[in-house]
Amino acid sequence: MKRFALLVGLVVLCLNASAIFAQDSLTLTPIGTYATGLIYEGAAEINAYDEMNKRLAVVNAQSNSLDLIDITDPTTPTLYKSVSLNDFGGTANSVTIHGELIAVAVASEAVDAAGAIVFLNLEGELVNSVEAGVLPDMVTFTPDGSKVVSANEGEPSDDYTVDPVGSVTIVDVATFTATQVSFEGVDAEGIRVYGPNATFAQDVEPEYVAVSADSMTAYVTLQENNALAVVDLAQGVVVDVLDLGAKDYSLEANAIDASDKDGAINLQTWPVMSLYLPDAIAAYEVNGETYLITANEGDARDYDGYSEEARVADLVLDATVFPNAAELQAEDQLGRLKTTTTMGDTDADGDHDVIYGFGARSFTIWNTAGEVVFDSANAFETITAELVPASFNSDGSNESFDARSDDKGAEPEGVVVGEINGKFYAFICLERTGGVMVYDVTDPTAPVFQSYANNITPEGSVEAGTAGDIGPEGLKFISAEKSPNGMPLLIVSNEVSGTTTIYEIK
Repeated sequence: MKRFALLVGLVVLCLNASAIFAQDSLTLTPIGTYATGLIYEGAAEINAYDEMNKRLAVVNAQSNSLDLIDITDPTTPTLYKSVSLNDFGGTANSVTIHGELIAVAVASEAVDAAGAIVFLNLEGELVNSVEAGVLPDMVTFTPDGSKVVSANEGEPSDDYTVDPVGSVTIVDVATFTATQVSFEGVDAEGIRVYGPNATFAQDVEPEYVAVSADSMTAYVTLQENNALAVVDLAQGVVVDVLDLGAKDYSLEANAIDASDKDGAINLQTWPVMSLYLPDAIAAYEVNGETYLITANEGDARDYDGYSEEARVADLVLDATVFPNAAELQAEDQLGRLKTTTTMGDTDADGDHDVIYGFGARSFTIWNTAGEVVFDSANAFETITAELVPASFNSDGSNESFDARSDDKGAEPEGVVVGEINGKFYAFICLERTGGVMVYDVTDPTAPVFQSYANNITPEGSVEAGTAGDIGPEGLKFISAEKSPNGMPLLIVSNEVSGTTTIYEIK
């Protein structure tokens, strides 16, 4: 059984309108916001930074465009240009910048058609376009700028009659030639493969990519499969797939609120093993060793044609393992928690011997063998419960208090790592509750909580554009050396509110 570190020392806390922080810590202060005026449409999802011109590039999925935003004065970001991507597909999903090149991942409108990686210069003018796999959802340059890597999800149609293969695309930037990395024939022993009649290649849905500092290896989250793929970028092959296991909610350090119907913040231990199912991943190096940080969102498959979801109340629980099943299945206890029907019947007798939930409600640091180095346990729930109780496990407002306790809690979504004064810091955004958690991860085995910033106005209205930042999705760290104002910055794009906010780091 894995051991999880406990967070301690949250003793001296302060609160202002935008940030909650521990004494002598790194804090975030919002200094400027660009608003698209489009809500609920993914109008601001992933961002990248052009250090030469001091501009942000933000994908706008609603208009299938790339917004170039001038942040020469980061307190007053303004739209420089919007670049249409309609000639290359139906949805712009991700963007990355290195030197004088912008690369954008664009998905086709057809569920089983190849997408594209579109290369632009810094003025948004076309340089080249390269075919990717089906549904390129995340794209990144390698640190040396020689390659671009995309994670191609290959999601099924809503009726699940079409299930394209997932893949990884590697583009040699010097020649704009692409290598399509397949999962066909890859050893999937011990990996969660469960889509209806799916091969492993069809079942994998590559979500996010992190690249080692030497630009030789890509680490790709396979979210729905609860796994991590290791890709050799020189050879263009998958060399390993690592199962990530599950988190034990029966341990005191991992106590959670499992019900949205109890009307209170109620952290308890439960007989549940919860799959990590990570979304974003970041890589950093300490003393020559590569470490990987994941935001454990917990996305599940839930389509019209197939769904793995069921609440605990709807499961048939083994009477020997769960003698108190009736009590557990009450809706103010464990009954409301969403679980997977694909696992848990260990003796094949038709009932559940183990309850498996979705997501770990945390961030985790892994070594490159897929072993847990650190997990933040239930810190996100304990911190938000103490400091923003009215927004606990919410959908971003006081009106939705406790609404996500049965599902995935605050729902960690994105993560980036930045270096400041010789220390490494992880920034993790919470898609539902909102805001960004900051941790000092200089020692990967013992991260230290720094602060929590949330630029939400709970009494505001999303429709009126007065609610602040709702649904944080994409993060970008900008060092002081590259920043337009000489201070380190964190850029946060928010898909629900259609806003991109600039935080100054102090």
